[in-house]
Amino acid sequence: MKRKFVSILLGMTMLMGSLVGCSSAPAGTSSNTNDTQTEQSSSTQTEDTAQEETPAPATETEDEPITIGFSQVGAESDWRVANTESMKGTLTQENGFNLIFADAQQKQENQIKAVRDFISQEVDVIVIAPVTETGWETVLGEAKDAEIPVIIVDRMIDVSDDSLYTCWVGSDFYQEGLDAVTWLTGYMDSLGKGSDALNVAVLQGTIGSSAEIGRTKGVRDGLAKHSNYQIVLEQTGEFTQAKGQEVMESFLKSGERIDILIAQNDNMAFGAIDALKAVGKKPAEDVVIVSFDAVKAAFESMIAGEMNVSVECNPLHGPRVAELAKAIMKGETVEKIQYVDEGVYPADTAAQILPERAY
Repeated sequence: MKRKFVSILLGMTMLMGSLVGCSSAPAGTSSNTNDTQTEQSSSTQTEDTAQEETPAPATETEDEPITIGFSQVGAESDWRVANTESMKGTLTQENGFNLIFADAQQKQENQIKAVRDFISQEVDVIVIAPVTETGWETVLGEAKDAEIPVIIVDRMIDVSDDSLYTCWVGSDFYQEGLDAVTWLTGYMDSLGKGSDALNVAVLQGTIGSSAEIGRTKGVRDGLAKHSNYQIVLEQTGEFTQAKGQEVMESFLKSGERIDILIAQNDNMAFGAIDALKAVGKKPAEDVVIVSFDAVKAAFESMIAGEMNVSVECNPLHGPRVAELAKAIMKGETVEKIQYVDEGVYPADTAAQILPERAY
C-alpha cells in the first residue's frame, strides 16, 4: 500500500544520508564491489561536494495506482446497477486505480465486514454507498484510526462526528421530493383538478435510507401546502419491483380511492403499474404515477403512456469519486458535501430525452 511504501522510502533515504559517501548511480540501481570502492575513495570530498552529487529521491509513489475499496448496497434497482457500472467503468487501472468491489446484498452487516476487510488490506480510500444512515460510528472510527479517508456516495450517514468521513457525493433527496410535488400540483392544475380532493398513495423506499427519509419529508412538506391533497396509504416497497407490486396490490385491496401514486423509485413504480393493469386500471390515466430516478426504462414507460413523470436521481458518481480520490491523495482539501446535477422529466419530454440518456 502507498503508506507502507512511503515509510520504506523514507527509511531508505535516511539510511543513505548516514553513509560517509554517496553513489552517483541513479536511485534504485544496485552497487557492485567497484562502486563500493569508489564510494570509499571519495570520502575525502567536502560535505558540500558530496551533497551536490547526491541524486534526488525517486517519486515513484506518484505513479502508483490508488487502491479503492467500494462497498455497494447491492443491485436492487436499475439505478443501483447504473451506479455500480459508473464506478467500475471509471475506477479502472487505465485511469490510475485499483478497485476492490464488495456487494452488500442490501445488508448493513455485510458492508461493515467489507469496510473492515478494506482496512486490513490497507486500501488508500474507502467508498461506501450505505444501506441505512445509522450504525456507522464504530467501523468508521476504525477507518479513521487507520488514517484511511472515507467517501460516502448516494445515501447519507448519520454520525455524531462528521470527521469520520471525508466527504459525501450524491443527490439532494429532500429537494427531489419538493420537485415532485411542484410538478404534480402544476400538472393537476393543468387538468382542471387542482382544487379537487385528491388521495395520494406513497410507495416508500428502504426505511431509514437517505433517499427514503429525504423524499418522504420533501413530499410531505410539499403536499402540506395544499390542503386538498391527502396521503391515505404509505408503505415501504424496499426499492424493488417485486415488493412494489406486492404493496400496490395491497393498496388496491384496501378499498381506498387512489388518485395519485408516488413511488420513491422507478422499479417500484414498474411493479405498481403491473398491479394496476392486473385489475383493469389504466396507469397514468386512472392513477397519476409520479416516480424517482429517471432511468431509461422510466422514459420507455412514459412513452408507452404508463407513467406521468420521473424525478432524476443521477447515479453516475464514478467521475466525481475519481476526481475526489485523486485530490485527497494529493493532500488537498475537498468540500464536505458534493451534490450532483438533476432534473425533472415529464412524459411529454420522454421521446425527445430518451436517446440522450446514459442510464
